[in-house]
Amino acid sequence: MSNSTYYVPEQSKWPILASIALGLMAYGAAMTFNAMTADRESTGPFVLGGGFLILFYVIFGWFGQQIEEEAQGLHNAQLDGSYRQGMLWFIFSEVMFFAAFFGALFYVRVLSVPWIGGEGAKGVTNMLWDGFEATWPLLVTPDMKQFPGAKGVIDPWHLPLLNTALLITSSVTVTFAHHALKDNKRKALEFWMALTIILAAVFLYFQATEYHEAYAELGLTLESGIYGATFFMLTGFHGFHVLLGTVMLFTMLIRCFDGHFTPGNHFAFEAVCWYWHFVDVVWVGLFLFVYIL
Repeated sequence: MSNSTYYVPEQSKWPILASIALGLMAYGAAMTFNAMTADRESTGPFVLGGGFLILFYVIFGWFGQQIEEEAQGLHNAQLDGSYRQGMLWFIFSEVMFFAAFFGALFYVRVLSVPWIGGEGAKGVTNMLWDGFEATWPLLVTPDMKQFPGAKGVIDPWHLPLLNTALLITSSVTVTFAHHALKDNKRKALEFWMALTIILAAVFLYFQATEYHEAYAELGLTLESGIYGATFFMLTGFHGFHVLLGTVMLFTMLIRCFDGHFTPGNHFAFEAVCWYWHFVDVVWVGLFLFVYIL
């Protein structure tokens, strides 16, 4: 295929399998949460797990096919541009995803909780819970029987601060790895990539430690009111993205060991760097608006 040829991909099973996987995941998650609400057994977890298995199969198969095509020299400039646009749109969708949860956090803190406490134009809602004090973090909920508040909050200057330093450092190390690749310094590339993965793994370990502290010692859970719900939704989804990014980084490291990528042709590596920087920026926002302010 010449560089002037317009790329038309061959028919593939991967898109339809990905659609099936996502559909099963959505249906399984809905069944699981409905069963949890009604306190009954459900096949939802099995449907959700099946969707995840199919999705993992699609990811490994589809990306593996793309790697083989790249190794055979089938990718041209037009396809490279499509990949870049696709990755940018993907990151934009992730920005909107987290913007929704940050928006929910701000709505609760700035509007809903003060309204329930009797402030603002809709302060009449104070009649629902007379004497309720609107403070944040909300440790004393209007209905303490159904949603018992947490005993305390996570100390931002302990594990969260350490995790912030780890992620910011990992953003620097992955940048060093990228520059090493562009300079064709393979040993430096492998070193900085391995160090980035270690930093990411340590971050995940500390976040798991923090979650154990929250549940076991502070009573901070998903059922501890709106503060617990927003805390775990934001930090939990971010942790999942860090885990996904770590897998991506590890995949890039394996490909580096296999001699993949050249100084002028390494968009897969570059795309993972973009994603990792995005994950780091989101964490800085979490550290500021969830832990400190």
